[in-house]
Formats: sequence, structure tokens, C-alpha cells
Amino acid sequence: MTKMVKCDEAVLAEVAAVLNAGGVAVIPTDTVYGLAAHPKFPAAVERLYTIKGREAKKPIALLAADAAAAEAFVGGFAPAARALAKRWPGALTLVTKGEGLRVPDHDWTRRLLAACGGVLRVTSANLSGRRPATDAPAALADVGLSADVVVDDGVSPGGVPSTVVKIDDDGSLSVLRQGALKI
Repeated sequence: MTKMVKCDEAVLAEVAAVLNAGGVAVIPTDTVYGLAAHPKFPAAVERLYTIKGREAKKPIALLAADAAAAEAFVGGFAPAARALAKRWPGALTLVTKGEGLRVPDHDWTRRLLAACGGVLRVTSANLSGRRPATDAPAALADVGLSADVVVDDGVSPGGVPSTVVKIDDDGSLSVLRQGALKI
């Protein structure tokens, strides 16, 4: 049975333990609720695809505790990526070196990410094709019953997914999704 917990300091270690053991959690962010798994557990990441009903060819982005954790995960940023990363934390996902990376503007979630080694694979907490969940009850109803834990932090302040910008090897930029951050 899925456990629902209130978002506070008392549950941070508990949720981190679930993720660090290969579990799946619904977590709040500054945009919409996310369905999260630790990237070092392929079976947990596969659960994200299964729970969401997502096509295997569609990648799942990473949320990072800070820009340094994001950059370390991909082995360094090109100058254009480093310049855009100065907009973090916030609703901007950078696609570089084949990975989508974002630092959320949500203190509790950044502390959770740090407790999990700096990054987690996170996709919006909804079934593919449906609207992203902006509160824990909606996430629970859509995908949360298949997660190990759902963290309730009320209504997401952003309510709109992040803007996604791809940075090519030559430094050119392209907007893949217009979202919360207007480009």
C-alpha cells in the first residue's frame, strides 16, 4: 500500500531511504508533482516508465540538487549550458549531452536530491497523455498507487511544466517545450 506523508523535515530521511533503496516516490517540485527514482537503480527507472505508461524511447529527465550536481552527472557543461544554468533554480530544463537536467526551485526537494547523491530521474506524476498533477491527491489518483510513497506539499506553486531548451554541440539553442519560463 502506498504511504502518503506530509512534506516536512521529519520525512525527508524516510523518503530518501526509499529512493536510495531502489523505490519510487511522488515528490513536489516548483512546477508540478514528479514521479522519482534513483538513476543507479535501472529497475526503479523502469518502474517509472511502467507506472506512467511512457514509451521506452522517451527519456526521463534528471532533477539535480544544484548546478554542480547536474554538471557532474554529465561530465561537464559547454559554455552555453553553463551560462543558462545560472537561471537555476527554476523551471528550466537543459538538454545537453543527451540528458535533460533541471534544478527545482523547491528547498525540500533540493535537500532530498542532495540526500540521494545529487540527482534523481523525475517525470511528471501523471499517466502519459494526461495533465500533470499539481497536487498530491491528483498524483495519487493517477500514478501514486503504484509508488512506494507520495509526499504531499499542497498545490504546486508553478502548475506548469518546465521550459525545455536543447543545447547543441556547437552551442546553438532550440526550445523543445515552452513551459513555465517564457523564452
